[in-house]
Amino acid sequence: MKNILLIGAGGVGRVVAFKLAQHPEIFGQITFASRTKSKCDDIVKDIVAKGLRKPGTEFAEIATAEVDADNVPELVALIRDCKPDLVLNVALPYQDLTIMDACLETGVHYLDTANYEHPDTAKFCYAPQWAYHERFEKSGIMALLGSGFDPGMTNVYTAYAKKHYFDRMDTVDILDCNGGDHGYPFATNFNPEINIREVSAKGRYFENGQWIETEPLSVKKTFNFDGVGEKDMYLLYHEEMESLTKHFPEVKRMRFWMTFGQSYLTHLKVLENVGMTRINPVMFEGRAIVPLQFLKTLLPDPASLGPRTKGKTNIGIWATGERNGKPQTYYVYNICDHEECFAETGAQAVSYTTGVPAALGAKMILSGQWSGKGVFNMEQFDPDPFMAEIGAWGLPWKETWPAGKLE
Repeated sequence: MKNILLIGAGGVGRVVAFKLAQHPEIFGQITFASRTKSKCDDIVKDIVAKGLRKPGTEFAEIATAEVDADNVPELVALIRDCKPDLVLNVALPYQDLTIMDACLETGVHYLDTANYEHPDTAKFCYAPQWAYHERFEKSGIMALLGSGFDPGMTNVYTAYAKKHYFDRMDTVDILDCNGGDHGYPFATNFNPEINIREVSAKGRYFENGQWIETEPLSVKKTFNFDGVGEKDMYLLYHEEMESLTKHFPEVKRMRFWMTFGQSYLTHLKVLENVGMTRINPVMFEGRAIVPLQFLKTLLPDPASLGPRTKGKTNIGIWATGERNGKPQTYYVYNICDHEECFAETGAQAVSYTTGVPAALGAKMILSGQWSGKGVFNMEQFDPDPFMAEIGAWGLPWKETWPAGKLE
């Protein structure tokens, strides 16, 4: 059994904490930390109420702690105090580098679910974290980046598709559908600041060795998602494409699609038009405020959406290429039910689909099934052990070989 430090007590942190607690044969002592310790305490109470980590049993206690993830000395002190074998980071993407710095200083493995973003720049880019590779390598420790669903499972799906079904993989389309309904006119299913930054940015896709830019939400397709139904999906840029195009250079075209309801899009356009999605400061009553950060305080907390959300998600990849000299199309995906996720963990499916791969990714590292020195993305490892276990951990997958095309 290994010890683990979990940082971040939002919806994803809740799911990860539950999943770690469900596997005491893997994870021994768990330390759960956040800027607001009471959030960790509340989640631990829910875990105990579910009959997990019962008091009096071996490795029962989940310790909680307060930590400022922007403060490297605080992080280092906490790591040295709880002595984890791995730090699992589900805090904000702004804090990836400080937590990586603390792991380097203490010689502890690192895992996150989203690439680093600078607070002042809305940009997907792995370069700042990839730049840590040599330092992690020299320290003899490993960093696993993007161990969520997208990025994360979609990277594993792509590696699995290439390994088993393609001699040459030509195109990959990542399809992300949230068919859930929370009843609000406008709310985001994960951190509002991060969500709105992603969606309002210009789209990009990869084709024939170059990136092609599109206006935000200007390219739309309709797709019939299993378990959800027909939905409009829009072309966005998403971080896993950066690593996937690097590690699968044979792919000629790669795109990312996400579904949005009309109410969400209408509200987002109005907020953009009045300047509420800006990330640069403006003066208000003698002090500087960031409009998007102020908007975040007005919107429902994503962690509160669990009891309200009904419906399902469907996320997967659609790949084409060649196998044994013949054209091949392969589609692999997961369907996740919001209400079932809430019944198990108290979180909705968007948090669940991110948190489960993070917990299993931690198991892959601590068990030695995935190992290395340096900084890695999910697709750089053998996908088979992950795919073999992810269903039992809560995210079963389906695969089909469609006759049609996704043009």
